Amino acid sequence: MSLSGIYILDLKGKPLISRSYRGDTETNIIDKFISLALESEEEGIGQPIVTHLKHTFAYIKYNNLYLVGVTRRNANVAIIFTFLHKLRECFVEYFHELEEESIKDNFVLIYELLDELMDFGYPQTTETKILKEFITQESHKLVIAPRPPPAVTNAVSWRKEGIKYRKNECFLDVVESLNLLVNASGTVLRSEILGSIKLKVHLTGMPELRLGLNDKVMFENTGRNTNKGVELEDVKFHQCVRLSRFDVDRTISFIPPDGEFELMSYRLTTPVKPIIWIETSVERPGRSKAELLLKAIGQFKKKSTANNVEILVPVPSDAISPKFSCPYGIATYRPDLSAIRWIIKSFPGGKEYPLYLRYNLPSIQAEDTEAKAPITVKFEIPYFTTSGIQVRYLKIMEKSGYQALPWVRYITQNGDYQIRSN
Repeated sequence: MSLSGIYILDLKGKPLISRSYRGDTETNIIDKFISLALESEEEGIGQPIVTHLKHTFAYIKYNNLYLVGVTRRNANVAIIFTFLHKLRECFVEYFHELEEESIKDNFVLIYELLDELMDFGYPQTTETKILKEFITQESHKLVIAPRPPPAVTNAVSWRKEGIKYRKNECFLDVVESLNLLVNASGTVLRSEILGSIKLKVHLTGMPELRLGLNDKVMFENTGRNTNKGVELEDVKFHQCVRLSRFDVDRTISFIPPDGEFELMSYRLTTPVKPIIWIETSVERPGRSKAELLLKAIGQFKKKSTANNVEILVPVPSDAISPKFSCPYGIATYRPDLSAIRWIIKSFPGGKEYPLYLRYNLPSIQAEDTEAKAPITVKFEIPYFTTSGIQVRYLKIMEKSGYQALPWVRYITQNGDYQIRSN
């Protein structure tokens, strides 16, 4: 990738900050961008890439700002977008809120960051933790350490040398979010698992970690039973992972950053049955009355427990005096949401809990013509994964040979989880 320059604009296209890296573009070339971008957005296309003559503009929008990269070369656009998102993350880490005001208040610091993040159009140090060691900010004033930390010139730019801990520990969380859409008959219309592996590393020195998963591809390559393997899709790694090693034998080997970071993310589109199913039945004792019986059923392992389950049951916006009772949990009427909010703090697998709901309507026909919102469910189940992914091992190797404690935890939670009712 080779960028000619970086520009930060307000929504009207006025440049707030600009940095030219190669000097191969005209100073007013950015004036062509905003008209092209607005024209694309007005047509409903909203392309993140626009071109003018020999110039290519790749941009992202954040809050009330445009972050634009300009190039005259046949550059890898995916890398440009990756850099722009890294730039956004860096600014948010420094200023907490990235908006027009914070840009104006910190322009000196931003110019310094732009010079360290990129050199002659090529990305350099993009890890905020490392940048904060020698570029600091106090009351909008820039203070620069006399020498950059070794990590800037080191091959391992995301970790500094000389880190020491009295107690060496490594915490690993496997977090999966379940996106699910189910119709009233129980047919799954859409299911998707979005997973991430997050680490919190407190390790001395420059340790190398090796992570083994029940990866189906690896099982196939080694002739093992693939029934227990999980086929991961859209896998994305932190830059610390040795991709060449992963391509050869599917081993996830890396020298980790210090502290918290996301090691990898993945996606699965395999069919998944509802973890928490909501069964509804409706009776109409009169033209303007409705009675509902809802059953929340835990369709996961009995040894697991869902915590802080929140079920949002929609009611018509013109419902009169909704009345409800539930033998387990707490239910409240939320007129601002036109829904009953039912909270169950602890929901063991295999259990079934009812909710009885009655309400009146000005006219039953009004309810029939009104579009029915789906029931939404929120939950968190520790020590459980929907995909069946497992950490087979987490090895920590360091030349001093110290002992370290790895901790592994699994969490499944809701994503966009909706159930359509009758």
